[in-house]
Amino acid sequence: MIGFDGASFLLQWAAGGLLFLWVTTRRREVGLGYGWLMRGVFGLMALGAAYVGFVVIDTEPVRDLASVGTAIAAGVALAVSIARRKAGVSGQLALADQRSARVAAMTGIDRALAARDRSIPEFPPWLDLVAPCIGFAGVVAAALGAGGPHWLAVARFVVGAAFLGAVTDAMLLGHWYLVQPGLARAPLLELVRWVGWLWVPEVLLLLVPTGMLSAVDGTIDDGYNGLLSWFWVACALTTGALIVVTRLALKERYYSAVMAATGLLYLAILTAFGTDLVARALLSS
Repeated sequence: MIGFDGASFLLQWAAGGLLFLWVTTRRREVGLGYGWLMRGVFGLMALGAAYVGFVVIDTEPVRDLASVGTAIAAGVALAVSIARRKAGVSGQLALADQRSARVAAMTGIDRALAARDRSIPEFPPWLDLVAPCIGFAGVVAAALGAGGPHWLAVARFVVGAAFLGAVTDAMLLGHWYLVQPGLARAPLLELVRWVGWLWVPEVLLLLVPTGMLSAVDGTIDDGYNGLLSWFWVACALTTGALIVVTRLALKERYYSAVMAATGLLYLAILTAFGTDLVARALLSS
């Protein structure tokens, strides 16, 4: 059986969330505030992982030091982004200039170009990769210390981290469209695609023996006469269905489609966490 604890889970979530933050910020389209929000949230989550690891449960030195390193790296990226905020975001500013030029061509009314300070270098997207690289090193260390077949533990921990990070970032990015309504759908579509791609190995790895098939057929007692095992099945299938429906919603042209997709992602994040956490809890007992 593969162990399960709060410190490893929080580090997985933080590492996955910060990885897919880079997937979004590398496009240079989403406003600075989104990056500030995500680095702050997942940096604090990494600190929480370190606290749980060092204080609450038996420490795993590599995992817990990686949690601290992840939090520091996220904090450094946040500080650099704030310090260089006047440089703006190149893709966002270019889109604003294009729209201003189009309005001027149609109406003859010139609008001022988006403000920027060209003397300040823009935030380097690669800086957002440092924190998740440190975090995933800790995730691998946590997996190796969790027991069970090492290859299976590492695969479940790494894929689970990416899956939870992708679905969380997709849901939060959907809300960001309320702040930045002119944002193109490409960043959100990319995250939704990643959630769909990761759903397949996430579910399959949880079925590998000893896996959820053993819980469904009664070999592993879930303590609720099989109810919890079938709840997992429902969560896994519903997550897959919600991903498909979210993708279909984003094909609609109207802005309300983005809000509909965000609502669907609200549900998907609940069922996705049910898919991961219920299985992890059952298979660690």
